Amino acid sequence: MTSRDRASQGLHPLAPRRRTVVKAAAATAVLAGPLAAALPARAADEAPAFLHGVASGDPLPDGILLWTRVTPTAAATPGSGTGPDTEVEWVIALDKALTTVVAKGSVTATAASDHTVKADVRGLQPATDYWFRFSAGGTDSPVARTRTAPAVDAAVPGLRFGVVSCANWEAGYFSAYRHLAARSDLDAWLHLGDYIYEYGTGQYGTRDTVVRPHAPAHEILTLADYRTRHGRYKTDPDLQALHHKAPVVAIWDDHEFANDAWSGGAENHTEGAEGTWTARQAAARQAYFEWMPVRPAIAGTTYRRLRFGKLADLSLLDLRSFRSQQVKTGNGGVDDPDRTLTGRAQLNWLKAGLQSSDTTWRLVGNSVMISPFAIGSLTADLLKPLAELLGLPKEGLALNTDQWDGYTDDRRELLAHLRAHAIRNTVFLTGDIHMAWANDVPVDAGTYPLSASAATEFVVTSVTSDNLDDLVKVPEGTVSAVAAPLIRAANRHVHWVDTDRHGYGVLDITAARAQMDYYVLSDRTRPDATSSWARSYRTRSGTQKVERTYDPV
Repeated sequence: MTSRDRASQGLHPLAPRRRTVVKAAAATAVLAGPLAAALPARAADEAPAFLHGVASGDPLPDGILLWTRVTPTAAATPGSGTGPDTEVEWVIALDKALTTVVAKGSVTATAASDHTVKADVRGLQPATDYWFRFSAGGTDSPVARTRTAPAVDAAVPGLRFGVVSCANWEAGYFSAYRHLAARSDLDAWLHLGDYIYEYGTGQYGTRDTVVRPHAPAHEILTLADYRTRHGRYKTDPDLQALHHKAPVVAIWDDHEFANDAWSGGAENHTEGAEGTWTARQAAARQAYFEWMPVRPAIAGTTYRRLRFGKLADLSLLDLRSFRSQQVKTGNGGVDDPDRTLTGRAQLNWLKAGLQSSDTTWRLVGNSVMISPFAIGSLTADLLKPLAELLGLPKEGLALNTDQWDGYTDDRRELLAHLRAHAIRNTVFLTGDIHMAWANDVPVDAGTYPLSASAATEFVVTSVTSDNLDDLVKVPEGTVSAVAAPLIRAANRHVHWVDTDRHGYGVLDITAARAQMDYYVLSDRTRPDATSSWARSYRTRSGTQKVERTYDPV
């Protein structure tokens, strides 16, 4: 695969002398026929085409990662392993009309990378809006906006991020993405995991109604399968709209691989009958990096760190690649120091980064809830669906072993580190459990609030994936009215929990406080669902405590 740098000279006084173009990694051989169901219908065999939109991600002060997928022929569908090599040109400019061009280049899309391409553009100016476009064979992609991060030493007055997780295609429409895309104030948006789901049609979380079917229809296992599923997701107009509006910062969780994934397997993987876990994990990982505007980071995973001036840095975790298998029954094993959620290298990296940080805020992109959770006195009719949602044994184990609760030694070490080194203003940003939470993160939940809070945590609900009212099949708000007070009574560090609604968050950061505004959707099954503000919580600098505030920013 070849690439050609064609950076323009003299087009703008800020144009750098050298550009770097990086292509998606080559794929292993794929034995798969065309999977046309993954694409929307189009009129004829005109080619090439940009059917999956464009995207950008991982903003740096001097750079941005651009992404697209070109369809060179009608038969070259995602996962097909077919289609000719196609030269794809890209251009980035200071204006939407693309008249003030600051860089341009080209890259070759091949079947080996599923015809996805990336351009890692450097030499840009910090804290600056840019617009970009791809072109191939006389066809132009949509023009999209992106934004670089502030300079490392910049005094940044504020930052604003959209925050989402858990988007099950079959359960509904991605209206949360549409409403975030309608905003004009996002520096970036964070996807905290479960960008795709691996299940076959009708097998997971749809309240018994498949709103729109997956492609492929079966559970995804092979590289072709994962590519096809990613391709299906990238045809969603609301997801495309958000990718066209702002850069994404993404991490994976389990469903990018398989439910409750760990380093050696997953709850939703049968060794042998579904191939080897090693092969499935490698296929999922390869397709993810092909289809997402994410730079492969340490050890080829998604843990990495981004900085936004002096105001905040963002440590992004990979809590699937290195973890020990979840404890299935009883409390035994969760305190075992030989078991790990993060892996030793990642935990050391996180601790060192939090300690050395000189920013006002230390954000942690965290795919599963770190705050401890006890079920308490929930009634039997609520305990069973809650256990299903959290992946707990139905007999009522009082913790979620897929979360940090199942790996308490890692959590104790991390929180003790924060306390011992007086590391302030650490905020965990979390997805995974299809509910919204605002939590203090206590050093000792058993004695809280007498014990200290080491950090705070904002958990966003799902974009579409089932939450408690969906599992119980009752009207929205019914379960939350009963469950939320009981959960809070048993967990005094929990300031708020909404068990029933779908939506997204908007995180606004200033030197004085970090505030999460929670928004909810009217109906996940309607493509025209409306959005409304639900609640807001903030943590003020230096407090390590969450408090309610009564207006969104």
